Formats: sequence, structure tokens, C-alpha cells
Amino acid sequence: MSHSSATNSDITQVFQQSYGRVLANLISHLRDFELAEDMLQEAFVTALQKWPESGIPNSPAAWLTTVARNKAIDRLRRKSKWEDETEADTILEKRGVEMTPADEIPDERLKLIFTCCHPALNLDAQVGLTLNTLGGLTTAEVAKALLVPKTTMAQRLVRAKRKIKQAGIPYRVPATEELSGRLNGVLHVIYLIFNEGYSATSGENLIRADLCSEAIRLATVLTHLLDREPALDPDAEALGLLSLMLLHDARQASRVGTDGSLVLLEEQNRTLWDQDKIAAGTAILDQAMALRHSGPYQIQAAISALHAEAKTAADTDWQQIAMLYKGLMRSEPENGIIQLNHAVAVAMAEGPLAGLALLEPLAETLQDYYLFHAAKADLNRRAGWPEDALLAYQAAVELTQNEVELSFLEGRIAELTKASN
Repeated sequence: MSHSSATNSDITQVFQQSYGRVLANLISHLRDFELAEDMLQEAFVTALQKWPESGIPNSPAAWLTTVARNKAIDRLRRKSKWEDETEADTILEKRGVEMTPADEIPDERLKLIFTCCHPALNLDAQVGLTLNTLGGLTTAEVAKALLVPKTTMAQRLVRAKRKIKQAGIPYRVPATEELSGRLNGVLHVIYLIFNEGYSATSGENLIRADLCSEAIRLATVLTHLLDREPALDPDAEALGLLSLMLLHDARQASRVGTDGSLVLLEEQNRTLWDQDKIAAGTAILDQAMALRHSGPYQIQAAISALHAEAKTAADTDWQQIAMLYKGLMRSEPENGIIQLNHAVAVAMAEGPLAGLALLEPLAETLQDYYLFHAAKADLNRRAGWPEDALLAYQAAVELTQNEVELSFLEGRIAELTKASN
């Protein structure tokens, strides 16, 4: 049953939830990025006109898809009117025929991810474009996920769309032999969608559960696809990524207090951790490791599994975690965030001074990354150097946009200020 009436706010929320799925479906059938976006926006306008009275349909995504496709057919028919009235129908019929092999990838969004990850685009463009179109992330959120300025990301997205049009990159399911070459980009995209959901860039909420669920769903579909495609083998890193996300997501309920405040890992109520997700994540990690093709996602999943195994914070095997981060650093020696996490793990295993010594060389690389300053502040606080801790907390506050994280940092500053008076 439809709701008897709907506000513009309700309609906008439903549209945002349906956007990625509907857009992917339209692009898959229309083969035209701009036409699909334009028609979806027109369908949204129609929804704003009709739904306040008729109510939101049982399947808003299907409704938006149908309206947008009809509008596309009308536009194509108008465009071809003076040449050949059947041209629009022929174009759409041909497109439909071309989409027949789509069963190879059972999800429209996954098809579009593989398309956005075309090798003609560089990895940053692939990731940015897919996060923007399929993840539904704003330009600012994509910029944060990729650690680049917003203006840079805006230009990158424009260039990527332009290149797709000029190079005639088709929106189609890639041939089986092409899939494996695009897998790294696809995994990176899914990883970043999850990261944005797990720790939101800005706003009132720390967690965007919808993005976490979407990333896990896409990774599940992807691993199933690889598993049953005769020409492809199961991919250890795809399984590793799925394991990592499940193990992280298992802690979701304990990461925010009843008052909405941030709860650090060591202070979390571990009885709230989702044991079913932990069991599933651990089993998938075992499956990945049995393939004997180690990689960064599997190492990160192994770190998350060690946290999940610890009954209390004190039981955490920080020595082993520090060793795993060391292995991760070997695979990505230029990644400052991995080096930061390694420094924190060493601090937990050997004391705050050992961690601070490892943080020092990262100061220039990570000066715009708030978690670097937050980690530095915490280690200084643990080391008994409140003045240095205060300065670092203040630097972190300047770089934080999320209200939950900001509130936590300001609380730490208030504690230190009160203790020094």
C-alpha cells in the first residue's frame, strides 16, 4: 500500500535512497550517462508533483525507472521525428538486445562500477566517478575519501565524464577476460564507500549505515559473481575485503553511546558486537587465506579479526597487530595512513613514547589529516604531556567536520584544560 500522502522531505529521502540503483539501471539500458541523469532528474520532478497527493508507491525505484525511461523514449522520438519515426524504437530495441548478456553480473550497479572502472580512466577518476554516481556521495565526501581538496575532485569528476563521452567508452558488461583487470579499481571503490559509511565526513552522525550496508552488499554480489564465473577464479582480495567490512561492521552498535557520543575501541561494550557478522567475517577470511594469495585487504581483515577475538581491550594482541601493519607497510610503503596505524599499534604494544617516535616523520605528509593530530594528542596525553596533547587536539578540531568526532575532541580539550587549572 502507498502512503496516503507524502511531504517533499519524504520524497527527497526516498529519491536519495533509490538514486544509485535507478541511475545504474537507466544507464544500463539507455547507454547514455547524461541522458540517464537528465531523465532521472525529470522523473524526480514528476514525483514531487504527483506523490504528495497519491502517496509514495510501493516500489519507488521501479516507478522512477519507468517514468525516466518513458521520458527518454519521448525525447529520442522527438529528436528523430523529422528523420524516421521508428528510429527511437529501433535504438532502444538494439540497446535492449545488446544488454542480453547482462545476466553475467546480476546487479545493475555492479555493471556500472565495472564500466566506471574502465582502464582508459586513471584509478583516481575511476574511484571518484563511481563513488559519486553509485555510492551517491557528494563531491565533498568523495574528496575526503580520496584525501584531495574539493575543487580538485570537482574538476576530476568533470574530466572523467568528458573523457567517457569523448572516448566513446560504452556502458556495458565487460567481457569475461576484461573483468579481472578491472577488479582492483572495483575493490577500491567498494572499500571507500564502506569507509565513508563507517566514519562519515560531516554531519550529525558518525556512521552512515546505509553506505556500510551498500558496500557489503556489493562486495557479496561481486564475490558470488567471481565464484560462479567459469572463466574466473575466486579472488582472495575480494573475499578479504568482504571479511574486513563484516568484521568492522560487527562493532557498529558499540561505536556510539546512548547520547550519540563517540566511544573509542578500548572503551566499547563488546557484548554489543554482532557475533554473527564476526563469525561470517572470520569464515570468509579463512576462505581467502586458503587461496594463498595474500594482499592488503586480507591483512586488514586479519587485524580486525584480532580485535574481534579479544574478550576485553586488555586482551588485544597489539604485538601481532603491529606486525601485521608492518606487513601492510611493505605492500604500500608510501601510504601515510598505514604508517599512522602502525605507530598507534606500536604505542599500544610498547608504550606512548615508542608510538610518538614513529609519528614524528609523518608530520608533513599527514598535516591535513585530523586523525594524525588526534593520535598524536592521545599519545601525548598517555605520556603525561598535557600541553603538547592540548595543541594536537586543537589542530585536530580545526580539521574535523563530523559533529560527533568534534564533540569528542572538544571533550578531551575540556578535560585537559580543567586538569591543568
